[in-house]
Amino acid sequence: MTIGYNTIDVQIDLDAIRHNYRVLCEKGSNVYGVVKADAYGHGLLEVARALEEEGANTFAVGAVDEALTLRKSGCDNRIISLLGPLNEADCFNASQFNIIPFIGEFEQLDMLSRVVSAQGKKVDICLKFDTGMSRLGFSIDEIEKLLLWLKANPQINPVLASSHLATSDDPAYEDYVSAQAEVFSSILEKVRSAGYTVEASLANSAGILVHDKVHYDAQRGGVALYGVNPLLGTKWSSLGDRFKPAMQVSTKIAAVRDLKKGQAISYGCTCHAERDMKVAIVCAGYADGYSRHLSNTGQVCINGRRAQILGRVCMQLCIVDVTDIPDVHFSDRAYLLGGEGEGKISPDDLAGWWGTITYEVFCLLGFNPKMFK
Repeated sequence: MTIGYNTIDVQIDLDAIRHNYRVLCEKGSNVYGVVKADAYGHGLLEVARALEEEGANTFAVGAVDEALTLRKSGCDNRIISLLGPLNEADCFNASQFNIIPFIGEFEQLDMLSRVVSAQGKKVDICLKFDTGMSRLGFSIDEIEKLLLWLKANPQINPVLASSHLATSDDPAYEDYVSAQAEVFSSILEKVRSAGYTVEASLANSAGILVHDKVHYDAQRGGVALYGVNPLLGTKWSSLGDRFKPAMQVSTKIAAVRDLKKGQAISYGCTCHAERDMKVAIVCAGYADGYSRHLSNTGQVCINGRRAQILGRVCMQLCIVDVTDIPDVHFSDRAYLLGGEGEGKISPDDLAGWWGTITYEVFCLLGFNPKMFK
């Protein structure tokens, strides 16, 4: 559904995503397509179909409901739910629709067992282990208890095992990556020695590019699929310089105004015209996912040039300096992300002004209606 008041246009280049997947596959093997959170705001169903065309046969989503949406769209490939079941309905849907849930808590195991036992069914799962994130997953100290539980409940069938790297994109923490891999390898040995044949995955995008030792049986391609170099600013940066941004976000200019030197700009009078200037009123604000943190900091791209945000970002508007940009008119297009020429705005540019990471930029701007090419 397109919301009537929305003025933001989000364009997704699926060819760029296909290209990025191919780049990851050059370095990795059996690369899962991570399409959680509506494919990082890029469109779950469209991105999954594009990756299928490139040979991806496993998709990782967040919640079971998202997996269900993908399955009901006609996707016959393997779907895993990274959050796993959070209630009995999730357990039922995972078993009924052949969705492989990540399981990292005994409470999840007990709940899933109750549901599938009542159905007289068996369900495949992925065992999630905590090797250094202190987030989700069984610890190495729980392995013996876990294996005993699994032996007593054969209706629950582990087919995958996974953990998550905390520092794969930071050269200063290579030892931490190695330590996580050692813990994970130890866990895998115990699980496999108990008779379970599990496909193991640990590497994320940065892990695929840099850390061959953590590739195991499969890898999870995440943010790099959407055109972000996860190694930017590090000594490894060149390993990720082939990725192409896939999201472009633009809106309309509502007005062009002349200001006199000294005039206050936007709420709170946090900015005053330093000279006689021309400004454009751009239809983007925090109601559109365009953060107030960009006040007096961010830039947009107009006619191939950068235009500085002046004053506070409002609910649906912001004001930008177009004094030195010729031929700016009502209804022209302003690019919040992307654009053309030297003024083109990269995901990392926008995240830097925003004071956040590219993941958040994609998820917040990507909630708007999307067009695909």
